[in-house]
Amino acid sequence: MSRDVWSPTQVGFAETKDISIHSYEELAALHAIARILVRPGELHAELEGVLKEMSRLLGMQRGMISLIDRETGEAWLDVAHGVDIGGMEVTYRPGEGITGKVAQTGRPMAVANLGQEALFLDRTGARRFLNRAELAFLCVPIVYDQRVVGVLSADKVARQVENLERELAVLVAVADLIAKAVHTRALEEDNRRLRHMLGKSCSPSDELIGTSGVMQEVFGLMAQVAESDTTVLIHGATGTGKELVGRAIHRNSPRRKGPLVLVNCAAMPDTLVESELFGHEKGAFTGAWQKRRGRFEEADRGTIVLDEVGELSAAAQAKLLRVLQERQFQPLGASRTVQVNVRIIAATNRNLEQDVAAGRFRTDLYYRLNVFPIYLPLLKDRGSDIILLADHFVEKYARALGKPVERISPAVMEILLAYGWPGNVRELENCMERAVVLCMGDTVETVHLPPSLQTGRNEEERRDRGKLKVEITARERALLMAALREAGGNQTRAAKLLGTTKRIVQYKVHKLGIDTRQFRPAAPPAPSPEET
Repeated sequence: MSRDVWSPTQVGFAETKDISIHSYEELAALHAIARILVRPGELHAELEGVLKEMSRLLGMQRGMISLIDRETGEAWLDVAHGVDIGGMEVTYRPGEGITGKVAQTGRPMAVANLGQEALFLDRTGARRFLNRAELAFLCVPIVYDQRVVGVLSADKVARQVENLERELAVLVAVADLIAKAVHTRALEEDNRRLRHMLGKSCSPSDELIGTSGVMQEVFGLMAQVAESDTTVLIHGATGTGKELVGRAIHRNSPRRKGPLVLVNCAAMPDTLVESELFGHEKGAFTGAWQKRRGRFEEADRGTIVLDEVGELSAAAQAKLLRVLQERQFQPLGASRTVQVNVRIIAATNRNLEQDVAAGRFRTDLYYRLNVFPIYLPLLKDRGSDIILLADHFVEKYARALGKPVERISPAVMEILLAYGWPGNVRELENCMERAVVLCMGDTVETVHLPPSLQTGRNEEERRDRGKLKVEITARERALLMAALREAGGNQTRAAKLLGTTKRIVQYKVHKLGIDTRQFRPAAPPAPSPEET
């Protein structure tokens, strides 16, 4: 495996001094790291300790270790120091950004001025409020058995870097020390992810959870369509997970190594929709200071997910139809035609058939998009999936917030199952995040739920009590009227038939407004004059 330095900033390494001998401080740091690695313990914690020593003894800030997926070559951030990655999933495709480039080529990279480096993506957002011009960035491959198993990276205050090549050499030495540990950690993560996938039944994604019949049908449709380039239209109410389904179809498709571009059509003003989707030339309109690629061009050889496609303007619908028909379009202000190879997955929470009938959506576009429809069920129709999802969100946010919350009480489960969930899965996730924040013990209780759920429960209980009261009153009235009918309206006799007192019968007759005269026997008719 080559160890040549590849630097996008053309650092002058020819003038550097001999770096084959480490300084006393560097040797001390390597010794401290070696001692961490020989101690028994959990690998994730050991690697965190390595990054802390790099910060303490070598001045390396915001250190990160990414693992490489053996199948796809994708790098995912696993351990970090000085960077909060709780609840985040940070990944880099091969060749994507500095980390993806190092993972793909197996060559170290050094950036003397991070503010001038376009390849740096800052996926974690840890440096968005910092002056990047004051930072240097170092990134080296972690090689085990002649294969890149991970990537080690860190930034350092630029003015503290006297010799960038020497800094890289130290980082390479650290990478060599931790190579076996990272290799083992990657194997552990592969096994964990495999077990996790098997535990999700036939779910095509870790993000999609469900064992209900309706979700199994959805998973089956996704599996059938994923291997093709067929256009998919996902129908579902807000919060049902339409975007997650689109992501999962892409990740399980032959285009998985290509770009995935997500577009929320509802979030774009009508005046900017065409520019966003199809790009524009410099000077195409006021404010178009430079040429810009559109989202379709960015998605070439990959997948574009058009969420809330029903919100597109008539002009944008016409251009989208042309892309579907001819796989080409013209950017705004351009005479050139752009050819694209893009799979389209659209999603909507609108009833597009009604929109077509009302003239709000093009008929020809609807039938082009609706080649393979997938209908996502409402959360209230998914039965026990509600509890599965709630457990998942509790685990997710307990881990992200560092809290010992482990379970949901039976009373909470009862409320979750009884609630209507107008906001669907998104509303459930928000409720569970709030509950974990409020929970001080290991169990989510009803007091931790949002007032809307508790109020709904109280109202439901009051409605149930009201129904019971009506039923009891009706039953009471029927029994009393039957006794009075048999007793000929005589309340004393009716009390004996019911096994109660005359006073109780009189009270109930008055309370229920019963007229006892209706039960008295009719008086015998008076004799006629002829009979007297």
